[in-house]
Amino acid sequence: MRILFWGTPAYAVPTLEALLAAGHTVVGVVSQPDRRRGRGSSLAASPVKTAALERGLPVFTPQRISRDAACQQQLAALNAEAFVVVAFGQLLPPSVLAMPPLGCWNGHGSLLPRWRGAAPIQWSLLSGDQETGVGVMAMDPGLDTGPVLLERRLSIGLLDNASHLRERLSQLTAELMVEAMPLISTAGSGSEAERRARLGVRHQDDALATKARLLTKEDSRIDWQEPALVLHRRVMALHPGAWTLCSGRRLKLLASEPLLPEALGALSPEAAALVNDASSSGRDPAGAALGGVPGTVEQLLPALGPVVRTGAGRVLLREAQLEGKRPASGATLIQQLKLASGDQLGGD
Repeated sequence: MRILFWGTPAYAVPTLEALLAAGHTVVGVVSQPDRRRGRGSSLAASPVKTAALERGLPVFTPQRISRDAACQQQLAALNAEAFVVVAFGQLLPPSVLAMPPLGCWNGHGSLLPRWRGAAPIQWSLLSGDQETGVGVMAMDPGLDTGPVLLERRLSIGLLDNASHLRERLSQLTAELMVEAMPLISTAGSGSEAERRARLGVRHQDDALATKARLLTKEDSRIDWQEPALVLHRRVMALHPGAWTLCSGRRLKLLASEPLLPEALGALSPEAAALVNDASSSGRDPAGAALGGVPGTVEQLLPALGPVVRTGAGRVLLREAQLEGKRPASGATLIQQLKLASGDQLGGD
């Protein structure tokens, strides 16, 4: 099949590679324009653009495809049979959606209609969802509102973070999109309604929709007043960007565990032992010291890391990165932070 591929981040690269490996002809790739990145703020190509150029594919980088009539004409001249879109980063206008005779198809990292929008992976973790997945969706002018052709589910564990979940969903998107192409080809052309009827797509229930808005820098800052489970989810969902202050220096929190009896079955053996020890000793299993305030360092465990009080319960900081240092855990982390019991994290 002749495919025009649309994508920008590393998440989309496996799908591009899988389509090529499956024998499809990728007639071109559309990606976001080069952006300034890194400490030097130099212009850098997107991962998808880089991958496409390495394979000798023509690349288009419109600032706004909806306003770029010249680029639209160039894309139409490629005579693609289908458009495949994975995390492109712009809504396609009706004029573009109408181009390919076999339709425009999007690989989206959620179980639609849950988490429509730009950050479904982070919001599934923030909300404590126990499962997520990938859908191959027929595109329409709305934001992730089109009917779903194929869907696969993945379970989410308490200790999963956004980076690991993104990798799993990226590979699943590639597999599912390759699976979808023969179905789309066999259904053939015709009116949109006819094609979708032949494919047996599942229409979304808009009443069940939730929106996955883009997360801001403020979303990444840890609020120690939050309960331990909520705070832990923020650490894992924003990986590797959640942060707090330690003696005035920024501290990225890379891995944590909520020391709560209700989470016992999902914790590591070491964290579970801390919860069980608190219970067997007659202390509050949540472990909050009397008179302590959220953000207080309550224990320093060289083999594991600092234990910090939250608004309800405690969290174990398994891995963190102090400003100017490399990621560290256990005794190395404690040494870097120069912490003592009773010290406070957070603040201005």
